[in-house]
Parts: sequence; structure tokens; C-alpha cells
Amino acid sequence: MRAATLLPLALATGVVSAGQPIAMAQTAALPAHVSNSFKFIVPAPLSRASALFGPEGERCWAGKHWKPEFVHPQPAQDVQGAIFTVQHGLHKSVWVNTVFDPIVGRMQYVSFIPDALVFTVEVRLSVLAPSSTKVEVTYVRTALDAAANEDVLAMGKQDAESGPEWQRSIEECLAAERQAKP
Repeated sequence: MRAATLLPLALATGVVSAGQPIAMAQTAALPAHVSNSFKFIVPAPLSRASALFGPEGERCWAGKHWKPEFVHPQPAQDVQGAIFTVQHGLHKSVWVNTVFDPIVGRMQYVSFIPDALVFTVEVRLSVLAPSSTKVEVTYVRTALDAAANEDVLAMGKQDAESGPEWQRSIEECLAAERQAKP
């Protein structure tokens, strides 16, 4: 009977679809978990593209909301082991740079908002041509409590659609750099 009660609620809230088995409705109260990836091309060599994916390097293109405050190291540097925070409205996320290898083009971050969610961001770069780099980004998000499920699902949807925005913003950053050179 519990599944019969939960299924209409789960269908109405979009947690499950009509094609999912009734057993899925029983898990609707579990914390959400999503994984999404996207790819795009950066019109720059690997060495320049890699520098764009550290917390400091992202300031050029990630928007006015991206203001990492470094806990470690001081002064701020894009290095493996860096720990920083970013304010998101009323919430502050804590970030740890777990992998930062610009030579091979791999970066990974673990971040969390206490009592809400935890996520990883993995960035993999590969050379397409001397002045062109392929970027693959994967976000994996998990709610720490079912109360954060809607946020995790919404963020996951936004993550999946972020490739074109990231590409445009990075291209604008690189164009501004070229214009600033004498």
C-alpha cells in the first residue's frame, strides 16, 4: 500500500516517471544522486587551456559570482591541495582541489555545502591540434539529505547544459587577453 500511495506523489513531483517500476517510488525519499558530463573545444594550446581550470584561472571566465577565498595556500595559487570557499547566496561551499595536473590536463575538485550536498567536478583536457584543446567536464552531485533533492536535481540539469556557456565564456576571456596584448 505504501508504494501505491507514493507512486502518484512521485509522478506528480517528477521524482520518477510513469515508465519506472513501483519500487522506484519507495526510494523517492532517499538523497538524490546525479552525474552529468559535457564537452567543448577551447581555441588554445593545452598549456593555456589548463591554466583556465584552476580556481584563480577561472576568474577570467566563470562570472562575477566566482570569487574563491583561499584558506590554503597563502598567497592563493592554483595547486593540488588548495582549499577555498565560494559564497552562493546564503550558502558557502568548501572546495578541495584533489588533482591539479596542468601538464597532462587533469583537474578534480571535491566540494560540499554543509548539511546540503557534496559534489565532484572532474576536468580532462586533451590536445586536438597545437592550438586547440578538447575539454570534458563531469559533475557528480549527491544530496546529503533528501531535503536537498530538488536542488541537486536542478543543479544536475544545469550541469548537463553548461558546455556552450563555458565555451562562450572562455572564448570571450581568451579574446580579451589577445586584445589587451600590445
